[in-house]
Amino acid sequence: MQSYKRNVLWLALIISLIFVGCREEPEKIIEVDPKVKKIVLPPDFVAEHIYSPSDNELGSWVAMTFDQKGRMITSDQFGSLYRIELPPIGSDSTVKPVIQKLDFPKVEGSGKDTTDKTIGMGFAQGLLWAHNSLYVMVNHKANDEFSKGSGLYRLQDTDNNDQFDKITQLVALEGAGEHGPHSVVLGPDSTSIYVVAGNFTDLPQMDHYKLPPTWQRDNLFRMILDPQGHDADSYDKGGWIAKTDSVGSQWELISSGFRNPFDIAFNREGELFTYDSDMEWDFGMPWYRPTRICHVTSGAEFGWRKGNDKWPAYYPDNLPALLNIGQGSPTNLMFAYNARFPEKYRNSLLAFDWSFGMIYSIQLGAKGASYQAKAEEFISGSPLALTDGEIGPDGALYFLTGGRKLESDLYRVYYKDFKKINLDKTKENQAQTSYLHKLRKELEQYHHAAAPGTAAKLWPYLKYKDRFIRYAARIAIEHQPVASWIDLALRERNVTTLTEAMIALARTGEPALQSSMLKKMATVEIASLPLVMQQNLLRAYELTIARLGIPKRQDKEVIIQQIGSLYPSGNNALNQQLSKILVALDAKDVVEKTVPLLYTAKDDTAGRETVTQSSDLILRNPQYGLDIANMLAKMPPAQQIYFATVLSVAESGWTTQLREVYFKWFYDAFGYKGGNSYIGFLDRARKRALQKVGKSEYVHYNKLSGDSLLSATGTSLAFEGEGPKGPGKNWKMEDALPIVEKDSGDRDFKRGAALFAAIRCKSCHTVRGEGGSIGPDLTQLGTRFTMKDILESVIEPNKVISDQYASTVFTLKDGSSILGRLKNEDEENYYVSQNPYAPQVLKQIPKKSVMASKIAEVSMMPPGTINVLNPAELKDLMAYLKSGGNAESELFKPKKAK
Repeated sequence: MQSYKRNVLWLALIISLIFVGCREEPEKIIEVDPKVKKIVLPPDFVAEHIYSPSDNELGSWVAMTFDQKGRMITSDQFGSLYRIELPPIGSDSTVKPVIQKLDFPKVEGSGKDTTDKTIGMGFAQGLLWAHNSLYVMVNHKANDEFSKGSGLYRLQDTDNNDQFDKITQLVALEGAGEHGPHSVVLGPDSTSIYVVAGNFTDLPQMDHYKLPPTWQRDNLFRMILDPQGHDADSYDKGGWIAKTDSVGSQWELISSGFRNPFDIAFNREGELFTYDSDMEWDFGMPWYRPTRICHVTSGAEFGWRKGNDKWPAYYPDNLPALLNIGQGSPTNLMFAYNARFPEKYRNSLLAFDWSFGMIYSIQLGAKGASYQAKAEEFISGSPLALTDGEIGPDGALYFLTGGRKLESDLYRVYYKDFKKINLDKTKENQAQTSYLHKLRKELEQYHHAAAPGTAAKLWPYLKYKDRFIRYAARIAIEHQPVASWIDLALRERNVTTLTEAMIALARTGEPALQSSMLKKMATVEIASLPLVMQQNLLRAYELTIARLGIPKRQDKEVIIQQIGSLYPSGNNALNQQLSKILVALDAKDVVEKTVPLLYTAKDDTAGRETVTQSSDLILRNPQYGLDIANMLAKMPPAQQIYFATVLSVAESGWTTQLREVYFKWFYDAFGYKGGNSYIGFLDRARKRALQKVGKSEYVHYNKLSGDSLLSATGTSLAFEGEGPKGPGKNWKMEDALPIVEKDSGDRDFKRGAALFAAIRCKSCHTVRGEGGSIGPDLTQLGTRFTMKDILESVIEPNKVISDQYASTVFTLKDGSSILGRLKNEDEENYYVSQNPYAPQVLKQIPKKSVMASKIAEVSMMPPGTINVLNPAELKDLMAYLKSGGNAESELFKPKKAK
C-alpha cells in the first residue's frame, strides 16, 4: 500500500513538471559582461558597459563633456575628438552608441587642409561645453601629426551646420605630458572659465594674481632634487589654477603650490576644490605627501616644491589639505548634484583615482571658514583605470577608463529607481555658509592693491583663531605696499599677529629689514608658547633667514640662544624645524644633539591618517601595489632620514666618534625599502656629507656608510642587478612569439637570471629555491608548458588565474570593499593576506560586515612586465624561464655554426 502511494505521488510530480515545462520557457542564463563584472557598486546601483574605443582602434579616452544636445564629446589622449550619441538607460545590448569622429577640414592657421594623417583638434586632457562653444585643453608638443601645441582653445560652429569650423587659441602653455595642462571647468557664475595645470606647466604671464607672484623655495632644508631626475625641470610655483573669461582676454591666478591636480570642482556655494596627487617615488621619506582633497581659496598656496623641498601642511604660509586620501593617481573630480542618485551620493564630491580604480564619495560640512570632510568608497574595480567622468542629462554617471594607451572603456552607472528621484523637489543637503565663510570671502575681496588704509583695516584679522581667516588677511596685506604696514608689524605685541606679520614681511620686504625683524621676534619667549604657536614662529624665523639671508653674527647668536634650548623637543615636527634652522646658523652643539636621534627617533602615527590604508591598495593594482607592499614589509624610519639629511650639510661640532656613528647609520638605512627614489635620496645626502671630511678619512667613511652596497648610479642597490638596456616595446603575442621561437644567436644564462630579478619576477616567484612565494614556483615551468604558454601567461596575466593564487573581493555592508587572498576563516571572521611581501600579516574581516564576496578578475602579476625588454633580452629571459633556472640546459649551449 505504501509503495502504491509512493508511486502515485511520483507520477503526480512528473506530470506536474511536464505541465509546467510546457507552459514556461526554460530560464535563460544571462552572462555578465566581464568588463562590468569586476566593478563593485553600492546596493541598488547598476553599471553598463557602453563602448570600448580601444577595441575599435579609436585610442584611449581621457576627457569628456556633454554638448547642448546631450551628446557626449570625448578625446583620445594621443588622438582625435569624438562625438557620441548614447543609447537610453536600460537599452538592449543590440542598441549601440553612434560614434562620430570630429573632423576639421579647414583648420585655421595650418595653411592647408588636413588629411587622414593629421589631426585637426585633439590630444585633449580637458573638455568643456560652454558659451555655445567647445573649450579644449590641449596637452601636446606640436609636431607634424598635430600642429597645435599645449594651451586652451575655443571651437565654434559659425554657420550652424553642427560642425566646428573655427578654432581660436585663447592661451599657449609651456608644458606637456602627464604633469602638463589638464582640465577646463565652467565657473560658478556660468561665465568664467577655470583651468588647472600640473607642476611641469609654466605659469604664463597673468593680468592679475590672487596669490602674490613671489615664489621661492622658502626652505632651509638643503635641496636634493629627485635622484631619478623626475622633477628637475619643474617650476617652483608647482601646479596652478587660473581663471579667464569666455574669450580669454583677461587671466587671473587663483592658486598654486600643487603637484599635479588633474581636475577641479565647485560646490553650490561657489567654493573651489581639487584633488592633488602624491609623488609615489617619495614613499617612506619624511617629505612624502599623500594624495589629498584641497579646499582652494583665493590666493591659496599648497607648498609643493621640487625634490625634498616640499612644505609640511602645518606651515602657516600654506594651507592644509581638507582630507588626505592616500596613495594613488587623482584624475576626475566633480560634485554629483545633478545625478539621479540617493541624497547621500547626490550631495557628495566624487573623486576618481586612476591607479587603484576607486571613486570616493566625499561628504562635506562647514567647519570654521573652511570645511570638514569624510570619505568612503563609492565605486571600485580591479583593474579600473579611471580617467574622466560627468553626470549626463539623464542623471546617470558616465565615466571613462584608459590613459597611457591602456585598454579604454566607457561606462554608465545609474540608480535602479532613478525615475522616482525628482531633482527639483528632493531635499538638498547643502553645507551651511557660516559667518566665518562670509568673513573669509570679504577678506578675499582685498586680494589686490587697494585704497590707502586697507592694511590697517585688515590688521585685526591676523590674530583670528581660524587659520583660513588669518591666511586670507595676510595675503590681502601682502598685496598692499609694504611701507603702508611696516610700522604696524614692528610695533605689534600680540604673538599671533606678530608671527603672521613677520611672515608677510619676509615674503615682501627687503634684506635691510632683517635685523629689525629678528630683534622683534626675539622679544617673544618662544619656550612659553603652545606647540602650534612655536611652530608658526619658527617658520617666521626660517622665512626671514631663507628669504633675507644668513643673519649677522650678533643676530645669529640671539636666535641660537632663543631657540636652542628647545632642541631636542618631544615633538617630531618641532625637531625638524629646529634642527634645520640651527644647522643653517651653524650652532655649535646641533650635531652633538642630533646624531643620537638617528637611532632613537620614532615616527609619528597620530595625525598621519588617510582615507585608504596602504595595505588595502596593494592587490588593486599590482604595478603600483607591489611598490607599496615592498615598503610596508620594511618601512624606512622617516624622522631619522630627516635628521641624516639635515646633518649632511652641518659644518661645526663634529668629532671622530660622531662621524663614525653618523656614517654607520647610512649602511643600515640602505636595508629599508622605500619608493623608487629612496636609495638615491639617501646616497645624495651621504655623498654631500662625505664632502665635509678630509681626504685621508674619505675612503674609510665611504666604505663605512655603505658605498659597496650601491650600484654605479647610486640610485639602487648593487645586488639588485643590472636592469634592462632596452629599448623596450609594447609586446603582443603576435610580435613576441616568432622572436622567442626563432633559433637565432646564443642565449645568455646570467643575463636571463639578472633580468628575472631586475623586472621583479623574482620578488614573487621561486626558481630553484630562490625568490618569493607569492606566485607559483617556476622551476618546473619548462617541463609542463610550451614557450607559447609561458609567453602568453606573461603578456596576458589576467587570461587564466589559478584559484590557488587568486584574490577575493569582499563587499562590505557600508559600501566599501576589501581585496586580499583568503588565508583562513572561522565562524566569525575571514582572515586575508594583503601584502605579498609580508604574507604572515593578516587582516581580520568580521563576517557580519560582509555583504558579498567574489574571486577577483585581476592577476597579481602586472601587465606589461616585459615591455622594458628589447628582443635579445626577451629571448634570454624566456630561455631562463623555460630552463627552470638550469645553466646546463641545452638552451644555453653554443649554437653550432651552419
